[in-house]
Order: sequence, then structure tokens, then C-alpha cells
Amino acid sequence: MWRSLLVILFLFVSFNQPVFSQEKGETTEEAKQRQAPPSTLISPRATMETFLHAMNDIKRGDPERIAAALTTLDLSGVNQLVRKERGRDLAWMLLEVMDRTRVVDTKRIPARTTGKPYIFSNYKSGTIKIALQEDGRWLFDQEGVDKLPLILDELATKKKVKGNESEKNYLPLHLRIREQIPERFKQRDFLLENWQWFGILLIILVGVVADKLVSLFFRSLVRSWKNRSSSSEFKALSDQILRPLGLMVMAVIWWVGINLLGLGEDSLLVLLVAVKFLASLSGVWAAYRLVDIVAVYLMRRALATDNKMDDALVPLIPRTLKIFITVIGFVFIADNINVDISSLLAGLGLGGLAFALAAKDMVQNLFGSITVLMDRTFSVGDWVIVGSVEGSVERIGFRSTRIRTFYNSVVTVPNSKFITADVDNMGERRFRRLSCKLSLTYDTPPDRIEAFCEGIRELIRQHPYMRKDYYQVYLNEFAASSLNVLLYVFWETPEWNTELRERHRFLLDILRLAKRLGVEFAFPTQTLYMRAEEFDGSQAESMEQKQAQDLGRKEAIAIVSESTGLGVKPDPVVFPPAP
Repeated sequence: MWRSLLVILFLFVSFNQPVFSQEKGETTEEAKQRQAPPSTLISPRATMETFLHAMNDIKRGDPERIAAALTTLDLSGVNQLVRKERGRDLAWMLLEVMDRTRVVDTKRIPARTTGKPYIFSNYKSGTIKIALQEDGRWLFDQEGVDKLPLILDELATKKKVKGNESEKNYLPLHLRIREQIPERFKQRDFLLENWQWFGILLIILVGVVADKLVSLFFRSLVRSWKNRSSSSEFKALSDQILRPLGLMVMAVIWWVGINLLGLGEDSLLVLLVAVKFLASLSGVWAAYRLVDIVAVYLMRRALATDNKMDDALVPLIPRTLKIFITVIGFVFIADNINVDISSLLAGLGLGGLAFALAAKDMVQNLFGSITVLMDRTFSVGDWVIVGSVEGSVERIGFRSTRIRTFYNSVVTVPNSKFITADVDNMGERRFRRLSCKLSLTYDTPPDRIEAFCEGIRELIRQHPYMRKDYYQVYLNEFAASSLNVLLYVFWETPEWNTELRERHRFLLDILRLAKRLGVEFAFPTQTLYMRAEEFDGSQAESMEQKQAQDLGRKEAIAIVSESTGLGVKPDPVVFPPAP
């Protein structure tokens, strides 16, 4: 399925540019206006003025004007990955060549929009000229731009025809350094100039030393922090958790150092792209580790509260932050390797519908997690029953929820199931019930049964975890081999372990009470009683039966008179408010 998604996404991105580039009903006049060159590059004079004004603005403290200067150079021969860095160096080289050649009078430069190239000057190493491009722009041509390093070496001994030496402070550092280096170190024995090899070696050394020092500093800081902390969560963190910060510092030093060496395009392409990747990856890695520290802190705060909602939300925060960091890292890398993010995003927009249809299950899982959190269906640590799955909730994620069963296995339930499934949250129970029957022997006197039942009620009132506002203890039925007393009580306990302990204490107290009152518990028995008697049907037996009935009614009236009173209706059972 994922391969199909990638193919669909690729097709949408591939066809994105042609689809958006077509303009329905575009007229010829509109096409000409769209293709017209900018006024700053419409002639050799305009191009020269644009370049000089931009470079002078940079000297006055506006470094952003370098972008305008780069528009005047034909950098099509420079790889796009290093075009910005290399173009900046070439712009300063061009200005330095002009300053060492002659004073530029823009009024003497032709303002024609067509014709032959305007030649600024010829040198042994090449020619600096402004040529007309196919799109109508006048640019410093590619051949002359590529020869700028050699032309600058050719003019190294010449002084500037205008200005003073203090203007050298505006030049890139590597150009100023190169002017001070003896000629023997400028020789190119292998790929690069000798001084550049020494510079690369020095930059690598400085970066490695900085990495070790920063890593040692943060390792000591984390270790000291853990020793001062009393939290077990913080103590469980590794001393090397901030190790990526050292790599990031090393990558930044290498990045800055490579830009200071004035390397050629091929060398700059290999080294700079590699360092950019290292800096980006180390930055994302370091951000991940910082998120882990924040997650430990948030989890510690969440565990300190009675609310279980934050226990479910806190694990989602670091995952969300890491996804956000990954996206930022991807955009950062893409920007540094000059990938067109806007066209990529447009392609993703076109493929969004197809992607959403293909990722229907993922969307359902996301909405399922939102449903769980918003409805508070359950929290981390709750005992739940979902279909055939029963256990304690261990983690709530974006896609699924992990449930630890009572067999100590882990069941992963997709969150989409919680949208329609019946969830029995046993963890939301405020009270935990016990309903059973206490079987007493048939030879137990009524007064002892009454004392036994009242004693159990007093145990309920005295036990700290028992529910005091609702309980039932009564002789409930005459069973085949016992007198059954109904016991219906509740415990107000936070979790199962406490319930088991309190139930154990309560049942043992019942056994102790029965022993002290002389009440015996019955077990299933059968007694066979055989009697041989002849029935003669005499009138005397009829008289005895009537006397027996009268005696029964008389004794029943006496019992009711002693217990509740004749004609008295007891009030309904009302439990006193819980203390």
C-alpha cells in the first residue's frame, strides 16, 4: 500500500509544474510582458549600475543587497547547491577586479537593449564583459565570471585606482587572508592550494576539540543536575543525553570555516553539502534529546497531580514536538540544498485527496485518539475491557493504545476502534462491591443470628474503606442445609490491590466475630429421618391439629409483639450520612 502511495505522490509532484504553469487564455501581449527583462538588467549600463549600487550599499551596512548583486552575474555554470555561497565570493572578486582596473564611468557604458556584448576589459586570464542573454537580460557572462579567481591573481600586485586600503575590510575574510599569504603557499600541488589544505586541517581540529569540550561540559552539567535531583525519572537519564549539542557545535564551526577558505566549486560542493547535512541532523538529534528532558519534567509534574487526564496527554506532547522538529529539519535541509519547497508543497496539495483516501485508517486512528482524550473514555492506568481485550492502559498514542493484560502481555488496539466500540472502564468505579451469602447452621438460635448480623453491621461502620451510606446484612433465605445471611457491601478503594487487602481484613473479622458469638457456618449436608406411624383418622387427632394451629397463631402474635409491636409499621431503612 505504501508503495502505491509513494507512486501517486511522485506523479502528482512530477506533473505539478506543468499544470500550474499553463495559463488559460493567455494572450501574446501578456506573454511578452511576462517574459520582459527587469529594468535593472535591461542594458549593459543598467546591469553595471545595479551591481555597483548593490555592492556600495553592502559597504554602507546593508548586507541583504548581495541578492541584487548576484542577479547581475551569470551563475548558470555554478552548481545550484553552492550557488549562493560561491556567487557571493565571485561578486566581491568582480568588484575587486574593477577597482584594480579603472574607474567605472557608467555614462560611457552603452544603454542599448540589443547588440554585441559590452567588454569591460581584457586580461591575460580572460575577459570581463556584459552579454545579452536569451531571455533579454544583460549579465556578466559565464565565461568571464568563471575566470574571476585567475584574473584577480593576475591583478594581485596592482593597487586600487580608486578608494583606500580601509575598504578591504568589506572583502570576504578568505580574500584578505589570501593577500597576506606568501606565494609558495598559494601553489596548487593537489586539487587545492596549500594554504587551503592547512586551513581545512585547522578547521577540523578546532571542530573536534570544540565537540569534546562541549560534550564534556554538558556531561558534567547533566551529572551534577542528576545528583542534585531527587526524582528517579531524572536519575534514569543518560549522562550522554546532550551529546548531540557537541556535534552541532562542531558542524557549525566546520560550516563557517569552509565558507572562509574560498574553496573552488567542486571542493565547496562536496564539503559544504556534507557539513550542512551533519549540522541539520545533529540539530534535529539535539532537539530530540531536549524534548526527552522536557518530557521527563512534564511526566513528573503529571504524576504529582491526581488528575489522570494529564497522564494521557503528556506522552503525546514529546511525540508531537518530535514530528514538528522532523518537519523543520526536513525543510531546513531542503532549503540548504536549494529544493523548491513551494512546488513540493503544491504537489502535496494536489495529492492530498488521494493520500487522504489511501490513509483512511490512519485518519480514523487519529480521530479515535482525539475521541478518547476529549470524552475522557479512559486514562493511563485504568482497567478497561474493550471487546475481548481486558487489562490496564499502558500508553495512549496517535495511532493505537497499548493495553497490558493480566497475563502480562501487551495488546495494541487501534484508536479507530474506540469510536464505535463499547468500552467498559473498570477504573472509573468509585465503589467495589462484595455480594455473597453467609451460611449458618440450622441449630443457630435466632438471638445469635440477630447478634451476628448486627455485629457485621458494626464492622462495616468501623472499617475505614467501607461504604457507610449503603450496605445490607440480613437473614435472607432458608436453604437446603443452611440459614443464609445476605452480605451486600462496598469498598471505596482507589485500586484493586487495596480492595484485596481490605476484603481480606473484613472477612477475617467476620470469622472472629462468629467465633466469639458461637455461630457456626454450615456446609452442604443431608439428614435422613425415618418414622413409622399409623394414621387412624380419629377425632382426637383433629382436635390436636386445631390446638396446634391456635398455639402457632398465639406464639406468632407474641413474637411480633416482642419484636416490632402489633400494628406498628417500621420506618424504611435510612442510612446515616457518612462521617
